[in-house]
Amino acid sequence: MTEPGPAYDGPRPSPYAAGLAGRCPRCGKGKLFRGFLAVAPGCDACGLDYGFADSGDGPAVFIMLAVGVVMVGGVLLVDVMYEPPMWVHAVIWPPLTIVLSLGLLRPLKGLLIALQYHHKAEQGRLE
Repeated sequence: MTEPGPAYDGPRPSPYAAGLAGRCPRCGKGKLFRGFLAVAPGCDACGLDYGFADSGDGPAVFIMLAVGVVMVGGVLLVDVMYEPPMWVHAVIWPPLTIVLSLGLLRPLKGLLIALQYHHKAEQGRLE
């Protein structure tokens, strides 16, 4: 995979730091996102074309699994320890689930895109 965009020979950031911060995986300075989850067309600092970026459903799947485990564990723990009425569960857990899911989605999507760039991952092709 050749690097899209103009040549760049500056320092390379850690893919983990750049991805989690939502920064360009090549220079670490430009923004990776132009909205909450919409990937920008390219880096405004180094000119990297983000056309290669395709995280697919990966971030959502990982977050659903992780948040699901945390929420179910939390519900069971609170229910066994405090035995609150059901309305308390209905008030606490849905908002917490939404906040955790949305809070983790952007950093994880940025991380998967940065790792995709770092490892030069691309779609398989038959020869």
